[in-house]
Amino acid sequence: MKLPMLLATLVGTGLATLGCTAPLDDPAADATSPAPEAVAFTKKVMVLGVPVYATNTTSDEKLLHAAGVLAQFLDNDEDGTPDSLEIHQAILASQGAITMTRTGGERRLIADDQQVHGQGLYDEETNPGARERGEFDTALEEIWHMVTDNGLSIAYPDVFTREPGSEVAAAVDLARGGYFELPPDQYPEDAWYTYYDETCDYDCQISEYVYWSYTTFIGAQDLPGRFDDVGQEWRLLTRDQLREGDPTMFEILSRPEYHLGSVIPDGNYTGSALTIEPYEHQ
Repeated sequence: MKLPMLLATLVGTGLATLGCTAPLDDPAADATSPAPEAVAFTKKVMVLGVPVYATNTTSDEKLLHAAGVLAQFLDNDEDGTPDSLEIHQAILASQGAITMTRTGGERRLIADDQQVHGQGLYDEETNPGARERGEFDTALEEIWHMVTDNGLSIAYPDVFTREPGSEVAAAVDLARGGYFELPPDQYPEDAWYTYYDETCDYDCQISEYVYWSYTTFIGAQDLPGRFDDVGQEWRLLTRDQLREGDPTMFEILSRPEYHLGSVIPDGNYTGSALTIEPYEHQ
């Protein structure tokens, strides 16, 4: 599908984000969650025109960190302008956004007329300074899902669209050891991407694969003990392992026309000022 037609379809249907986001009725709200009337989107940070919305229960520190990570994904050389105008324009046209709440369960406490479309990110999983402590920052995953699903897959649909026939679909079939519409009971022994979550269908599997491969490509998965945490799902944790074990995806991510960054975002963006503003629901 051509880019203008695909964008019109997305905007017309109100699909602002296509990623694997936790459902709004997630039952995992903890006992300390505020009463429904106390939870609302009250603030935002605009990142090169892309909004990061947050509730009053999300800390300013975590909000600014998430905004910095998004900025570094879009402007990895931190010169104040997006590295890829095509990806940036696709995100703007498809109304890509990040929506932050304190927890996953808290999303269902927000009033219906206050709901905001976007890729979900939780305060509790956002981890400033994580790499210095040898930890992983889950903000990298959720924010990259938005960049991929609202940006890459729209700007370059033949390559990054999450459906059979795209280049990344072919790559994910190689990584999983075959085409599986849903996770199989057992992946082939030579598969290096083995995600068994039965709620993650084929397009979700592609989204997760692009996250794993790109964060490995930039070195973000190369952490002490990381294989013990994620090896049951993803086995290539260093750039060299990706180059040798998944040359198809490594070549795709290396193409200069996509202008994908190589520096791991840490949230400390210097390209322009990131400022918290009041959010006024339209």
